[in-house]
Parts: sequence; structure tokens; C-alpha cells
Amino acid sequence: MKTLFVLRHAKSSWDHPELSDFQRPLNPRGKRAAPRIGAEMTARGYEPKLVLSSSAERAKETTRLVLEGAGIEPEIRFDREIYGAAANTLLYIVAQVPSNVGSVMIVGHNPGFEMLVAGLTGESRRMPTAALAAIEFETESWDQLEAGMGVLKDHLVPKELKKSS
Repeated sequence: MKTLFVLRHAKSSWDHPELSDFQRPLNPRGKRAAPRIGAEMTARGYEPKLVLSSSAERAKETTRLVLEGAGIEPEIRFDREIYGAAANTLLYIVAQVPSNVGSVMIVGHNPGFEMLVAGLTGESRRMPTAALAAIEFETESWDQLEAGMGVLKDHLVPKELKKSS
């Protein structure tokens, strides 16, 4: 059994037009939403052992804040290839994870993330900023993942969480 957590970066700022898209940081709303998602992950018993994050600034900030909110310290790998990647590229990146790792969280961007969730589960779900999809697979190896073989176990959206969480 493998669990893949697909996390879209939190809401980013457009206040600095001199920054490239890759350099944009989180805005205040994003900085509030990310730790809430992390806390909710812990409340639901979700603890990825490895995090694969886009190296874009907003994804790196999201990763840090979600993990702080969750109170966990998994291994983190930043990968520029995740930035702007299509679903097939994201699947290839996940397929490289060693089989002994049971749960992985990938942090990045739309539209690739919505396509990845839909492709793996057969369920179309919106992935607004800071949304998390938890997908389970009956397999022993990440390189065996195929379209439609995942089961969407959870879909968290910050706006839908209670204010107390």
C-alpha cells in the first residue's frame, strides 16, 4: 500500500511585478492556509515520509509552513522539474521514489496537479490553492502507478475546513 498526498501551493502574492512567476512568495492568506492544512493532516493521521516540492518560492514556503503546522520533519527534496510539469512528468517523478517509502507528498502547481489527481483516480477534483488530495494505491512500488489505479481517500480545501482547525 502506498499513499500519495498531492498538495497545491498556497495562495501567492502578485504585489511585486518585478518578480518572475518562479520567485513569487505567498500572500498573507496563503501563509494562514498552509499551516491549517498541515494541522488537519496531523489530525487525520497523515504523515508523509518524503516530500517532493517544486523549487518555486511559493511551493517552498508552502512546504515549510504545512510541515510546521503538521509538526513533522520528513525528508524534503526540491525539484525544479515539478514547476509547470504536466501530469505524466509528475507521475514519472513519483515513480523514482524508492519502494521502501510508503507515503509521499508532492507540492506544486496547477494545471498539472488537477490532471494528476484525475488521471490517477478517475475523479475530477478542483485543486484550489493549498488543497490536498490523499490517494491510496494497492501496490508495493511507486513505479507501478498507472492511470485509474488510485483511490481518492480525502480532498481537503482550506475554505472548507472549520476555522478552529
